[in-house]
Amino acid sequence: MCGITAILSLDGGTNCLQVNNNVDPQLLHYQMDESLELVKHRGPDARGQWFSPDYRVGLGHARFSIIDLSPAGNQPFHDAEETVHAVVNGELYDHEKHRAEFADEYDFTSGSDSEVVIALYRRYGISFLFKLRGEFALVLWDAKRKLFFAARDRYGIKSLYYTVVNNKLLVATEMKSFLPFGWQPEWSVENLLTKGWLWDSQMYFKGVHRLEPGQYLTSWNFGPPNVRTYWDMEYPDKRNPFPQTEEEIVLKLRELLLESVKLRLRADVGVGIYLSGGLDSSAIAGMTKHLIQQGELLGNDFSGDASKMSCYTIRFGKGSGVDESDVAHRTADWLGVDLHPVTMNEEELASRFEDTVWYTEAPIPDVNGMGRVAVGELAHSHGKKVILTGEGSDEHFGGYPDMLSKVFLEPDLSWPSPPFEMPNSSKMFESGREPIPPPVNSPASTKRMLNNSSIFARVSSFYNLPFAAWTAKHAIPDLETAFAEHFGAQTLSHVAEKWHPLNSASYQWTKSILANYILRYIGDGADMVHQIESRPPFLDHHVTEFANQIPPSLKIRYDPVNKVLREKHILREAMKPFITEEVLNRTKRAYLGPSNYREGRPLHQAVTKLLTEENVKQLGFVDWDQLQEHVVRGFRDGDQRCFRSSLFVAQLVVLSQRFGVRPAADTGSRPIPTEVPSARIGTDGTVPMVQITSHL
Repeated sequence: MCGITAILSLDGGTNCLQVNNNVDPQLLHYQMDESLELVKHRGPDARGQWFSPDYRVGLGHARFSIIDLSPAGNQPFHDAEETVHAVVNGELYDHEKHRAEFADEYDFTSGSDSEVVIALYRRYGISFLFKLRGEFALVLWDAKRKLFFAARDRYGIKSLYYTVVNNKLLVATEMKSFLPFGWQPEWSVENLLTKGWLWDSQMYFKGVHRLEPGQYLTSWNFGPPNVRTYWDMEYPDKRNPFPQTEEEIVLKLRELLLESVKLRLRADVGVGIYLSGGLDSSAIAGMTKHLIQQGELLGNDFSGDASKMSCYTIRFGKGSGVDESDVAHRTADWLGVDLHPVTMNEEELASRFEDTVWYTEAPIPDVNGMGRVAVGELAHSHGKKVILTGEGSDEHFGGYPDMLSKVFLEPDLSWPSPPFEMPNSSKMFESGREPIPPPVNSPASTKRMLNNSSIFARVSSFYNLPFAAWTAKHAIPDLETAFAEHFGAQTLSHVAEKWHPLNSASYQWTKSILANYILRYIGDGADMVHQIESRPPFLDHHVTEFANQIPPSLKIRYDPVNKVLREKHILREAMKPFITEEVLNRTKRAYLGPSNYREGRPLHQAVTKLLTEENVKQLGFVDWDQLQEHVVRGFRDGDQRCFRSSLFVAQLVVLSQRFGVRPAADTGSRPIPTEVPSARIGTDGTVPMVQITSHL
């Protein structure tokens, strides 16, 4: 919903006196404005900035108006005493309730949902985060307590990055906003090798971190920042029987999802739905129609006419193997609503290739991000500013192929499921579904630590680059162990002893692929290119906290007679009134773009234009000769692995050029790491980036 930038001058650095005694207010205002200019796509409606009297603290905000479109909703927000100041990106769905609660103690100056952050903080201190329901990233400064505070929502729907430049802590919605403050990005070759940016807090740029889902950052009295966890997913003890009947579970889940959708229909602007051929988006569309028929408003549409609901879909073409637009059309006809498709041929994909990487800041080797940008552009042209989406369902209800086998690893003692044996054939796991990557060869101790529930093979399969030989000194011998240990000892204890393997896999997926790929590259990062605020009703913590209690064998139902698996069984049953019979019985298909492109065609031209010898050598860590072979095999021979590695290097070239990244260089010896996972104490040269992180 917006873009935010914040700065804090830290104590204790070598340049501290110079920074504090030689403040240039005009320069700081200029840098803040330029920082917000780089994310103007996120906030075209208004721009504001505030600095403390000594200019040690600064808050900037680029506004995209959704609730209270008047200038009163412009940010930063301030309390009446001018001691608490805040900038917020996102939507807070319980703001009406909080306004009523604080009517006698806080003088609200706007109707914006975001303003409740200050009122809640004044009453509850930093525990106010538990009162927030929705998707958000925020920064708050309490001048009396000298407390700098930043936080991110429970799932990472909204992004928030931080780094230190010239002894200033910089926090922003997108990393590009650091550039005007003197940030000079450098590749973290070790992170690219380990693929840590897909599962850890450290990014592929040195010294740049993100707050992970459910985390907050504090700096007291201009001291080094400290990151902690305020919310994490929990699952029941796998040995305890679940007390409710299947019918009770279905009714409760339906009730919670309807409430979640209802909250997300509220807006002072136009609201639409992204509709594919799958269960999740179809269920959102069906529940939305039902709620409109019950008297709920669809954003600023006061007609109450459900037929005016607009849905949007991506058409990749029937020969692509990934097109679901025909199913989406049949669903829209059944609902009696309009469906607007955007056709993504190869020319359309290629034309959006570079911008998608720049805006999302996520080099993911798939063209589905370009499709997501295009469908947002279509919705924007129709006047829509809010779109409901289906992200988060597969993670919580066992929808991915990688999760199917996990239900067989242990008996489900929480539910009286029929006896079964692990099937010998892999066909039941792969038929009609995305192929499952082979397991990673890791020590037995790591497999025990994750109780054989690891999804790291999927993370590892995202890209396999032709790295230059000198990078081998940065390699970590056992990536899966590093992946596992990132979750912390207490979580790993639960994985090994308490949680069913299906729940453990769901946890890993939610904390890695969902947060760092899906919600960035085909979520908020892509949607905000054309000012679309995406709202995923499945990612509501009231829904999640109930869904996580549901027995695994009700999420993935196994028929021992026909040896058939039904993923998301309990969700299908809960959504029966809102979906077609076709969708109810359809096998899950991941949202992936086509991957069969040939030499001389538009995508090949776009990629090879970027992959010149000069551009690749400017990266510094890719082997040019091997890459040339990958490009040929990927586009001429249809080798999927080589196609994706070529795509990924081309995306890195885009980042290199647009961010002005220094080439990585062989320093001659393995350096002492300066960035470490956020679960450990770490430094960024002179200033500790993360002192302590506790995992719940």
